[in-house]
Amino acid sequence: MEKPELLAPAGDLETLKFAVNNGADAIYIGGESFSARAYAKNFNKEEIKEAVNFCHLHNVKLYVAVNTIIFENEIENFLKYINYLYEINIDALIMQDIGMISLVHRLFPDFEIHASTQTNCHNEECLKFLKEIGAKRAVLSREIPLKEIKNFKTDIELEVFIHGALCVSYSGRCLFSYLNGGRSGNRGRCVGSCRLPYKLIKDGKIKDGKITEDKYPLSTKELCTIENINDILKTNIKSLKIEGRMKSKHYVGYITRIYRKLIDNFYNNKDEKITKEEIINISKLYNRTFTKGYIFEDDIYNTSSSNHLGYPLGEITKVNDKKIYIKLSDTLNMEDGIRFTSSNTGMIVNKIYNKQGLLVNHVDKGEIAIIDNKINIKTKEKVNKTIDKKLLKEIEKQKEKKIKIDFYLDAHINKPLTLTVIENNIKITEESIKLEKAINKATTKEEVVEKLNKLGNTPFIANIKINMDDNIFIPMKILNNLRQNIIEKLIKEKTKNRISKKINYKKENINSSISKTNIQVRNEKQLEKVLNKANIIYVDDYNLYKKYKKENIYLRLPNIMKNFPEYKNENLLVNDLGSLYKYHKNNNIITDYTLNISNSESVKLLQKYNTKLVTLSLEIPDYEILKYTNNTEIITYGKPELMIINRFHKDGNLILEDKNNKYKIINKKECTIILHSKNINKLNEKINTNKRIILFDENNNEIDKIIN
Repeated sequence: MEKPELLAPAGDLETLKFAVNNGADAIYIGGESFSARAYAKNFNKEEIKEAVNFCHLHNVKLYVAVNTIIFENEIENFLKYINYLYEINIDALIMQDIGMISLVHRLFPDFEIHASTQTNCHNEECLKFLKEIGAKRAVLSREIPLKEIKNFKTDIELEVFIHGALCVSYSGRCLFSYLNGGRSGNRGRCVGSCRLPYKLIKDGKIKDGKITEDKYPLSTKELCTIENINDILKTNIKSLKIEGRMKSKHYVGYITRIYRKLIDNFYNNKDEKITKEEIINISKLYNRTFTKGYIFEDDIYNTSSSNHLGYPLGEITKVNDKKIYIKLSDTLNMEDGIRFTSSNTGMIVNKIYNKQGLLVNHVDKGEIAIIDNKINIKTKEKVNKTIDKKLLKEIEKQKEKKIKIDFYLDAHINKPLTLTVIENNIKITEESIKLEKAINKATTKEEVVEKLNKLGNTPFIANIKINMDDNIFIPMKILNNLRQNIIEKLIKEKTKNRISKKINYKKENINSSISKTNIQVRNEKQLEKVLNKANIIYVDDYNLYKKYKKENIYLRLPNIMKNFPEYKNENLLVNDLGSLYKYHKNNNIITDYTLNISNSESVKLLQKYNTKLVTLSLEIPDYEILKYTNNTEIITYGKPELMIINRFHKDGNLILEDKNNKYKIINKKECTIILHSKNINKLNEKINTNKRIILFDENNNEIDKIIN
């Protein structure tokens, strides 16, 4: 069984080096453009070049995330950026936008593409589609259990998340941040709406049980598969991914180190499990409590807090306006970070006093530590450690990863001095002067080994094999130059560029004047009302669809498809790529706004799959796209779906409420949907394409007014 890749994140160069030195096989980063972590520090072009050189010198792959949806007016700059990444020899691109995946594959056929988890790939049909348009690997939705992944029959590479933060919504299916604040998760600017406090209302009252008024019903725990990693290693999964491009270098380095150890132990048949101290260290670095995740069908919600919780430090025994007295269950060091669990406030400890009131740099476990009450704590409560300064210093001691190279030296009288270096598939040979017999003192093998081992700041460590005559003289300066030259050539070979592509990309204007009204209904009463008033009618009830089946009535398929009924010669509005692929040959297909279509290349790609009408993303900033496409539709009125969640509360008639809004929760068989709190309304905008009205609970008069 092939050992899977351990894939670590990096938000900057220092973190990248920590990940490499702690055992990552590959690193993924984002640039300053087109990255789904826009609020991370990210890499400029020069830093990306430095990053790929560092990785390749250490035999580590580098992937760049260009995993946002791309707008029409960005395509040319996007392609220039891709060309730069291609030229500097990035190993793969991580991409969301299906139009751009297809386009990049066409223009750069040898550039490896990984389909981002933002494509919401959760079924085998989607894997077939992604492979067909050019992806070599798919990052699976976090919601898929391992037992389902094992049954996928596919030759596309599979990648899964094994550690880090979770999204409560299916990735690529969350519009919460965008529709409430204009910051798009599909554009890397998610503000974390799911980490905010909400009330969960049932029948007009705050719901009883675990979820109360001051809780976080959408907040998730941190994924941690350490205890179950062997189960993942027994599958055909190619890449194991750690989340965390916005996490610290210490976090990334340590988490990478732990999983590296566990993976290597499995393949070396070592029964060495993670220690209690390592578990504690992981908790100190970052946790919202841990979950095994959907991959192991575990509960993912932490409704009590959305913050880093740390690890239990102790409990306040006495507090006044000036001092806080803490009975310690763990050692407290100066510059540690702490959080008071009830008041949910934190601080950095700048001064510590022992029980005698003397200023010290630490107080041991079991003792009383006294600290200044600089954040006005009033009550006795529990205290957690959120930053362990001593742990961070220990993590920083990690040595640079060294790459083994083989030196072969041939030194014979009356023949050129020859040095060969071999590293992986690279072999370089250098020759120097013709050697002579020693007149005075002969050169020894020990002298040669000492000189060849002087590799300085390079990432190499040498295994040296020498074939030399006795009584021969080798000038050390010549040998030194020979070593330097061959190492320079090795570094140049390992960090070489590709030849830049000449991009031939042109767009042609299309004249289209189609402007018809389509309506999505939720019940039979609404359907009867609009039967003669809509060009196309969408229904999501199969029985209703069959009862009124006409040429212009389409069945809206579920957002999440795990099973595929046999449809033939039907009218289908599809919400996922798997359904598109499964049904496009034998049915009439319209694609919904959930596919995040935001450019003409994506529209043209879908039209190749027998799509009659493409519903555009709600997030496109203008409608320049309409100059280059036809047969499109936009949502002009209605409550869009803010989030598609794998599972939520089974209770019906639930409302999610914040300070300003109420969001209707709809439980479907396959998922939970949170609707927008208000109707979007573009009815008065002059847009030259098909328009869709989404009805919810409007009465007949309101429906007439909207249509008119």
